[in-house]
Amino acid sequence: MPVRQENFSAIAGVTSTNSASHVQEIDPSAKSIAIVGAGSAGLAMLKSLLDLPEHTRKGWDIVLYEQRRDVGGLWLPDHIPAQHSELPETPLYPRLHTNRPVPTMTYPGFPYPANTPLFPSHEHVEKYHRDYANHFNLMSYIRLNHTVLSSSWIGNSTDGVWNIVVQDHNGNKLHNAHDHLVVAGGRNHIPHIPKFAGQDIWLENSPRDGPKREILHSVWYREPEEFTSRSVLVVGSGASAQDVTSQVCLTARRTYHSIRNNSAPPVVTDVIVKPEISHFTSTSIVFVDGSIVSDADFIILGTGYELRIPFLEEGNELAVKPEAHTNETYREGLVTNLRYLFPLHQHIFSLSPSYPTNALAFIGLLRKTSPCPSNTAQSVYVAHAIANASLLPDREDLLQQLAAIEKSLRSRGYDPYYIGHRIPDGKFDYQDNLKTYLQKHGALPDDGKKFVEGWRREAPGFQCLARGWKRVEDLGTQHEWLDGIITEEDWAGLMRRLNDWQLKWEEEYGLI
Repeated sequence: MPVRQENFSAIAGVTSTNSASHVQEIDPSAKSIAIVGAGSAGLAMLKSLLDLPEHTRKGWDIVLYEQRRDVGGLWLPDHIPAQHSELPETPLYPRLHTNRPVPTMTYPGFPYPANTPLFPSHEHVEKYHRDYANHFNLMSYIRLNHTVLSSSWIGNSTDGVWNIVVQDHNGNKLHNAHDHLVVAGGRNHIPHIPKFAGQDIWLENSPRDGPKREILHSVWYREPEEFTSRSVLVVGSGASAQDVTSQVCLTARRTYHSIRNNSAPPVVTDVIVKPEISHFTSTSIVFVDGSIVSDADFIILGTGYELRIPFLEEGNELAVKPEAHTNETYREGLVTNLRYLFPLHQHIFSLSPSYPTNALAFIGLLRKTSPCPSNTAQSVYVAHAIANASLLPDREDLLQQLAAIEKSLRSRGYDPYYIGHRIPDGKFDYQDNLKTYLQKHGALPDDGKKFVEGWRREAPGFQCLARGWKRVEDLGTQHEWLDGIITEEDWAGLMRRLNDWQLKWEEEYGLI
């Protein structure tokens, strides 16, 4: 698709690296939208724009910039394994399987292919995204191997364009102008690496008769064989830390897992659970309960990721303030405290005073939710707000709404600046409300249906599902269960039957 390229030196004093022959003259009233990232969020956003009525998006230029070689986001494996001195393309490791049943992870109306395992390996998820892009003819809008280097707004609170600097596959830097920017690049890129008191002394004093002590974030983790005969401490309470622990313990000489007191340890034998780290000495790791581990020689940090968007920081559109925990910066511009990006309307639209309220959107910031359906709900909301800016109230009203939401969270014991983009309860209601709002304002017809299907709401209650599928795999009866499973309704029925089957078995043997 064509992309508007501007002579920024003429309109804003910006010097373009493009030669004059690359500058195109186009109708300045044409709407141009840039999406960054071809993972789950970016593909949902692109399809939602293309799903708008043709007369609505007539003349629009829509482009998606993806810095990697294909679609799929973090589900696309490394092209070349990264050294520990450089950031990997993805945190994906070869033995990764989904921790959610795949029916709940789908884009609405686009189920996984028949015979897909209920909890498949990452290859299935990667292929699913590629199939989605090809099925809906999205690839012609996607520019692979195009990296967004910076983005800055040129204009004022009511009018202007984004000057987006993109490096193409040949290394050329292009200055492209877009009216709207949608950031959909995910949030699992820049590792959060905590610094513990005394850790440098511990690292410097490796025993002479043992391996060199190391600390490594899980973003670099790939195979458990790397830790054969090592004594490993995994730090973190999230899904990645638990998964890494369950793998490393198969090869390590000894495995420790440091978790918060209020989090559940993984169900893995031969793993020694420890509380949070207090500090290091030259010989030991000391925990908050006073206990000590002296034999660990490798620490894997499953401590999550920092909420950073480098190209917006480079363009001076996003300030990094790790200490920010109040709304005092609301009127200064967009801020990240590395956990929470604010001020945003509905975790989506930037409320910075520098540009219109529909000029900058974020898809996929929400945590602890199935990405594809959530991303779709957000994307439909963004697509219609881009088409019709009047759907959004004015900035002051939206800021007041946000303040009220944050006040409500605090009244329930949640600090929004700590939990970030996590909805403690009502994540399905959140998606439904986005659709309801569009219906109420005439952007969507009232079809009498909620956005979230009933079976998706039912699925979190299937507490025996993962254990049931593990037993199915142990018995080798996967094909019997998956036979004839094609539609979303089929998948929903499979989950119900499997959960009931496993629940009955566990009750019969007194396991629950």
